[in-house]
Amino acid sequence: MNDIYINLIISTIIENFGTEEAFYQDRLGLSSTRWEDWKKGFSNLSAEEMQKIKNLFSDYEWMLLQKVLRQTIIYPEKRTIAVTEFRRMKTKIARQWLNSGIGTVEILDTQEENDTGKSLDLRVTIDYQEWGYDDIINFRLPAYVQQQINNEQVALLDWVNDKLEETYNS
Repeated sequence: MNDIYINLIISTIIENFGTEEAFYQDRLGLSSTRWEDWKKGFSNLSAEEMQKIKNLFSDYEWMLLQKVLRQTIIYPEKRTIAVTEFRRMKTKIARQWLNSGIGTVEILDTQEENDTGKSLDLRVTIDYQEWGYDDIINFRLPAYVQQQINNEQVALLDWVNDKLEETYNS
C-alpha cells in the first residue's frame, strides 16, 4: 500500500471524523488490528469498505488525490508534502472556480461536532446542469467561520478569497 495514499486518506478521515478510530469503528465496523493491517498492506478491505473510504472524497477530490499521487512519483521531493499539497490545491482550485465565475459556494446547513470540536461544511461546485456530473470540492472548517462571516457581514465569496486557504490549511 502506498504510504502517501494512506496519508491522504487518513488526513481526510481526521478532518471529517476527528480520529481514525471514529471512522474505522463507526463507519467501517473494523477492529483496530484489521485497520492497521490494511494500512500496512497486510490485508485488503472489502469492495464495500473501500467504497466507504472513497466516499470521503467527491469525484473531483478523488481525481485530485490521484494527481497528487502521480506528482509524488514524478517528483519524489513532493512525497513529504503530499497532504499539504492536496489541501493547498483544493483551496487554489476552489478560488479559481469562484473568481472565474464558473463556481458557486455555499455553507451546508449541517454543523457537526467531533473529537476536534464543532465544524461546518463549505462546498464549492461547478454545476453542469447534468445530474451526477457536477464538480465539487468540500471543506470541513471550524464552526466559528460561519459566525465570522455573519458578524462581519463579509460576503462568502470574499471570505473564500481572503481566508479559505489560511483557515483550511492551518
